Amino acid sequence: MTMTHDDSNPRGDCSSQRRAFNRALLNPASVALIGASSNQKKNTARPLRFMQKHGFAGNIYPVNPSASQINGVKAWGSIDLLPDNVDHAFVMIDSAGVTDVVEQCARKGIGIVTIYSDGFAEAGDEGILRQQELCASARRLGVRVLGPNSIGLANVHSGGVISVNAAFEMDNLTAGDIGIISQSGSMMGSLMSRAAARGFGFSHLVSVGNESDISVGEILDAMVDDDATRVILLFLETLRDVGTLSCALERARSAGKPVIAYKLGRSEQGDALSQSHTGAIAGNDAAMDAYFRAHSVMRVNMLEALFEIAPLAARYAHLRPQAWRDTPARVAVITTTGGGAATVVDNLGLRGFVAVAPPAPFISHMASRGLNIRQTPVIDLTLAASSEQYQDLLTEIMQTDWCDAVLCIAGSSAQFHPQYVVQPILNAVATAHGSSKPLVAFLSPEAQASLLLLQENVIAAFRTPESCADALAAFFVPLGQRQPEQLPPVTLPDGCPESGNLSEPEAMSVFGALGIDVVSSAMVQPHAADHSIDYPVVLKVVSRDILHKTEAGGVKVGIDSDESLAAALNAMADQVKAHCPQAAIDGYMVQKMEGRLIELMLGYRHDPLVGPTVMLGAGGITAELKPDFSLRLAPVSEHVAWQMIHEVKHTQLIRGYRQLPEGDCNALVRAIVAISRLALIDSQPVAEAEINPLFVRKDGVVAVDAVVRLRETSKTQ
Repeated sequence: MTMTHDDSNPRGDCSSQRRAFNRALLNPASVALIGASSNQKKNTARPLRFMQKHGFAGNIYPVNPSASQINGVKAWGSIDLLPDNVDHAFVMIDSAGVTDVVEQCARKGIGIVTIYSDGFAEAGDEGILRQQELCASARRLGVRVLGPNSIGLANVHSGGVISVNAAFEMDNLTAGDIGIISQSGSMMGSLMSRAAARGFGFSHLVSVGNESDISVGEILDAMVDDDATRVILLFLETLRDVGTLSCALERARSAGKPVIAYKLGRSEQGDALSQSHTGAIAGNDAAMDAYFRAHSVMRVNMLEALFEIAPLAARYAHLRPQAWRDTPARVAVITTTGGGAATVVDNLGLRGFVAVAPPAPFISHMASRGLNIRQTPVIDLTLAASSEQYQDLLTEIMQTDWCDAVLCIAGSSAQFHPQYVVQPILNAVATAHGSSKPLVAFLSPEAQASLLLLQENVIAAFRTPESCADALAAFFVPLGQRQPEQLPPVTLPDGCPESGNLSEPEAMSVFGALGIDVVSSAMVQPHAADHSIDYPVVLKVVSRDILHKTEAGGVKVGIDSDESLAAALNAMADQVKAHCPQAAIDGYMVQKMEGRLIELMLGYRHDPLVGPTVMLGAGGITAELKPDFSLRLAPVSEHVAWQMIHEVKHTQLIRGYRQLPEGDCNALVRAIVAISRLALIDSQPVAEAEINPLFVRKDGVVAVDAVVRLRETSKTQ
């Protein structure tokens, strides 16, 4: 059963091929363990032992030419001797023989091969070549490869533990509906053991290893089709095969299967090759956030939140916000411990939430039901309510519209008397049919029994205030990114270079061609300073070698006469030559000094991982001192452009803040959409493009400084 390769769809278009791939990958009925050892102290003895221990009912075929049987199971001398129709092979031999093993598997019709063996791309240049040869051979033979350098995978429901991960030594695996896909083999086991201690059960766990062939996206896609999987967790170090992953994430969203991600690398500051403020401010991690947001992935910052959020996502996925909101999410906080409540409310505030006080009518309503509460941001029931009143309060809050979520904080009773604070939560949630808001719990003490009870009833419960706030923040990120309507095609203007930096006049011509108003300008030279721009003017150096002109002394503002211009030209020529002696100077640009209400930065960047992105942020020379920006995948619709404007705090100055003059936000929306259309150019030749500053006026916007850098590819005509 070989698996054919198809570049447009790695598993082919046929649904039967898809089903065959899914079954062989996630639910194989027969497994060959190539290189299985009879020495129980070796890692290579583990998969057979694990499958026997955890009740795998399928056929297991250890392949070892030096043993007749292993653990009471017949051992096979070679792959060629195996029975036909083996679904999955797990390879645990030296890397030098792996390619030959893949060829033998192909001859036996084994379509999925997971490779534990290391010594490939992770091992340097020789390993990279070895991996390339392996992949080329597998592709030619129609064999799909998971790994190499994969610690394996497991189907917890069937006991099909095709892995050497020591975490599977545990006596009992808890089956459940959470699937894990990890780019780190050790973290797969760590997540399972941490979560299992809390009562979380799993459907599948998959380590992708070097991800040379079968990608995270393909595995996720298979889990979308898997009936046993309800929530999918991703532990990521980078993104590969983004196209396949994006399609799989959209399928997960359509199927109502939440995807939650933890990705390493938040401290990374932009791409090393970035030459724009956009790249420095909104680097790779911000682009990753935009990617996850576009595909409705809940990204968490804390490792524990990766699994603690799962019940919240599973129960309330349909309640995730559909659109961006201009006000913070409101949380009704009910506590039986004052100190515990303070820690959570503090962390919620740091993540943009507001603990909201109940309105007067609700207070009166509860008083009529025999419970007196106060109009404070935290409803403290420490000494004020019975279990029945606590349940009644939760039930009533779940039916109101003055909050967006309910947070129950339990004190010491959670440790010793779950019936007092946990059972009311269970009862309230069970009766809240059609509730319009999620409910979560934070247990201040270490209360394992209460945590398990909540988990068994699919109610998110958190051990730390930080994890609780992290999970709620991830949940309340709006769903998806609405795709723009059909946008007109884009081409670069004639005369642009094939690659590298454009001069500012060339960059201005790009933005003008997109329909963005650009400042009036004229080219001059020290010996030929005539121009037709009305004074006062700005003078700038024009050079493809100088993108940031201010640092080079290449900008002079407020020039009000021909005499001042002549002096400025000579002085600037000397300053630029001293600062950038190797720069080729095309000349100097005279620009009209434009008025504005505020300065913004509008940028475009082709991120190396997620592709085209567009950014709006506070502009001017201080843009990098205190980043204030919004980032999306490009292109964007006008609807998304409006979201971006509202997310940038600086734009409040033109949106009616304290009766200040309002700017032309409609023109700003059109400019955001326009620059995002750079993503539509064939072959996407633009690496970076930036307008900084973009002046926002009462009656329009105007670009007064422009940067465009092309990728090292031929210009698209």
